[in-house]
Amino acid sequence: MGAQPTLAEGLSAWTPGRGLAAVTGSPVDGPLLVADSWLVREGRVRGYGLHRERFLGACAEAAGGSPGPRGLVGFWQDVTAALPRTGEWFPRVELVAGSLRLRLRPAPPLGTEVRLWSAGRPDRRTAARRKGPDLELLAGVRSRAVETGAQDAVLVGPSGEVLESATASVLWWEDDTLCLPPPRLPVLPGVTVALIRERAERLGIPVAARERTLPELDGREVWLVNALHGIRPVTGWTGGAMTAGPAVRAARWREWLDDLSEPLPDS
Repeated sequence: MGAQPTLAEGLSAWTPGRGLAAVTGSPVDGPLLVADSWLVREGRVRGYGLHRERFLGACAEAAGGSPGPRGLVGFWQDVTAALPRTGEWFPRVELVAGSLRLRLRPAPPLGTEVRLWSAGRPDRRTAARRKGPDLELLAGVRSRAVETGAQDAVLVGPSGEVLESATASVLWWEDDTLCLPPPRLPVLPGVTVALIRERAERLGIPVAARERTLPELDGREVWLVNALHGIRPVTGWTGGAMTAGPAVRAARWREWLDDLSEPLPDS
């Protein structure tokens, strides 16, 4: 692969042998089959290899014209070379109708805490374990939460079990145990969750997969975690009588997570 120049903000499409080029006309039309995104700050990223693994694996599994293993690897190499090494960015890689694309976006303001809508929203996703197909639906859920004064909403299963939020994974603490929804439930495999869980297990902190309803999280330390904001403790609930528990652990874990950022590879 030749050197890929750093791209300007906007949408670029990838062609084998030619790399990435800005889209000047109408982009390829079709459903968003796979997407992945992460925070880039001054050329540094958390869990970049895990994002690569998740995106390439999801593309290989998606019906609709994945370009094959060699094409996926070539695309990722060109994306890596093109990402800016200065500034704060929130790029998104996409598979649309067999076409691979990079959407280079400035990072939005980052948050250190979050308010959640306590009315759990039924999970209407069609591909819960693959990021991309349901992003528009999830944006609508989040917009409804914002109307209540919250910043996000929790998705729940048929029996009211907590799954995740519209934009992040949900973790919580029960005494000294870090808890998360059981893997049998339809949840996205979160990169940030994987990093947090690895550290907890390394430190000997109990980690448990537990099925809980929203009322059972009342008064507990609850976190939303994702690649953009990292760890955000829930400091308020809207639309009900739930109380946010004291965020006694979040600051220490946020500091650790911020220190995990590593320079982007050269290619």
